[in-house]
Amino acid sequence: MPAHAHVTDSDAASAADAAATDPLGRERAHLAASRSALRAMREDVQNLDIRDVTANWVNAIVLQAQIDDRIKALADLAHTPLFFGRLNYLHAPGAELAEGAEGEQFYIGRRHVHDAGGDPMVIDWRAPVSQPFYRASKNDPQDIGLRRRFGYTGGELTAYEDEHLSDPAEAASVSKLLQQEIERPRVGPMRDIVATIQPEQDEIVRSGLSGSVCVQGGPGTGKTAVGLHRVAYLLYAHRDRLARTGTLVIGPNRSFLHYIEQVLPALGELEVKQATVDDLVARADLEVRGADAAETAVVKGDARMAEVLRRAVHSHVSEPVEPLMVVRGSRRWRVPAYEIAEIVAELQNRDIRYGAARDALPQRIAHAVLVRMEQAGEAPDDRVQDAVARNPAVKAVVKTVWPLVEPAKLVLRLLSDPEFLAAHADGILSSDEQSLLLWSKPARSVKSVKWSAADLVLIDEATDLVERTHSLGHVVIDEAQDLSPMQYRAVGRRCTTGSATVLGDLAQGTTPWATRSWDEALGHLGKPGAVLEELTAGFRVPREVIAYASRLLPAISPGLSPVSSVRETPGSLIVTTVDSAASLPPAVIDACRASLVHEGSIGLIAADARIPELAEALLAAGLPYLSPGEETTAESRLTLVPASLAKGLEYDYVVLHEPADVVAGEPDERTGLRRLYVCLTRAVSGLTLLHTTPLPEALA
Repeated sequence: MPAHAHVTDSDAASAADAAATDPLGRERAHLAASRSALRAMREDVQNLDIRDVTANWVNAIVLQAQIDDRIKALADLAHTPLFFGRLNYLHAPGAELAEGAEGEQFYIGRRHVHDAGGDPMVIDWRAPVSQPFYRASKNDPQDIGLRRRFGYTGGELTAYEDEHLSDPAEAASVSKLLQQEIERPRVGPMRDIVATIQPEQDEIVRSGLSGSVCVQGGPGTGKTAVGLHRVAYLLYAHRDRLARTGTLVIGPNRSFLHYIEQVLPALGELEVKQATVDDLVARADLEVRGADAAETAVVKGDARMAEVLRRAVHSHVSEPVEPLMVVRGSRRWRVPAYEIAEIVAELQNRDIRYGAARDALPQRIAHAVLVRMEQAGEAPDDRVQDAVARNPAVKAVVKTVWPLVEPAKLVLRLLSDPEFLAAHADGILSSDEQSLLLWSKPARSVKSVKWSAADLVLIDEATDLVERTHSLGHVVIDEAQDLSPMQYRAVGRRCTTGSATVLGDLAQGTTPWATRSWDEALGHLGKPGAVLEELTAGFRVPREVIAYASRLLPAISPGLSPVSSVRETPGSLIVTTVDSAASLPPAVIDACRASLVHEGSIGLIAADARIPELAEALLAAGLPYLSPGEETTAESRLTLVPASLAKGLEYDYVVLHEPADVVAGEPDERTGLRRLYVCLTRAVSGLTLLHTTPLPEALA
């Protein structure tokens, strides 16, 4: 344990008296003063009068919205400490390290707080001066004399620990407060980890905006939190740029997004949007009402479909067969078919969007007409060219040679017209693959189609071929291992001019099209040069649980390094064989009751098909339960979780019902074992596994 650990005494003197005699009291006084300063900062913003500084009502609305956001960002959250650490520098940062030079002291917290004179009382954790809080060590003290960590209970400062990093006489040690914060029970949505970021995590968090990063991280390594904190850091370091271009966090499902949605607001960042891939490609005029068989979805998600679509889109361009005749006044201007064909060929060779080329075609034809006018002694200007481009004869040529393409109609035709599909999939898809794509009963119109989620990704690809998709400044993709190549392309279109943070675990890929390698995935995303980082140190899942789950790795992801957990929790794994299927539900109820004795959240995870049966058993036993995504509270801590929705979620205690059913619920054994691996690693304090059917061979 680090030296100088101090814990509160419930009978301590008043804060004012303690401030004079007790270091902990002084820290409490600084916390109280910082909260007061934050309130004053918020009141200053609330009291701003913008009536005389806005030119019009539009400016007033925009400015008021910015003020409202600032007020929200300055909210003092009762159970969120303003600071969690303190750094005492030996010398003032940036100053010469001269003998006898005085150092400075900084409190490190979730946001910047200053007093009435503008002097900082709390430094934002993202500021350069805060970096040694995460990176400094006994081997590399980074000019830090003292690093102090604070412990809190319900928002009240209750303890602190000191490390004298530059003192050779003090041995390096593990922070007890840091360990307690990491292991703190989870009630409610995901919390930020700003007080517990580890050096290897901090390197990823502070990596630059210009480069993309891919993080391979096993269960409990904090990859999701690292990705979210990287967003917060980038917004701090590049706020103006990202305010213009936008940021987006992409998660696997709504339950997951709800679970993580409070992390960034707790850090004062309110502008980051969240979505699933289905949200990205959704269209107001099309509804997902169908589902594909696994083998069909695999083909639709294959990157080869991009070339099929490209061929299909550009097949609409045809060779002009007749010359163009433009009549202006008493003059007639003729452009031969071969010259129009040359213009069309040049536009095709420029590799620009289909729609952009179509828009350019009438102007290029009009330019050819203007050349003839100039050769005849006329002096046409740009207005004449625009008029010629709008000439009915020119419009007729464009409509014939380069017609409009409606992406949804194009995909409908591909999936319902065998000859059209064969013409554009020739040499790309086999006849069997083409058969999988074709609907058994073709739809008559776009509105009547029972579109699947994979279909909308195809429509999104076709839409981008026609018109460029808007690009954001930064995109975070979590649980990325479950995306298909075509889904990667859909996400990549949203950050062609920006960067990406890709988060995932190859061992947790549970879709039939799951990512085989990060190099391949990054290529589909359009970020082949992204830096690949691997997190192998686990901080949340107990060592006994992760070691048990890791027995599956040779079967589900050979060659992948297992997570090495820093948490040793004896008794955290209980594997129980129940005599009969009839006895299993009562045994599950007993396990849930036993878990509820402990503090924190409890997840009952089971194969999707078993959820109705378990829901009935819980209600009959008088145990109310939540659904994934619903916020746990001190009064309601049990969540019933279908295995298909468990990914990305964490619970203090997990009761896992019948692992063999989880495996059997997937299309193939490997995917089933991966799903089981996910379910086994959702526990951060204890896992109880109940089964009647024999366990998979690797776990038996």
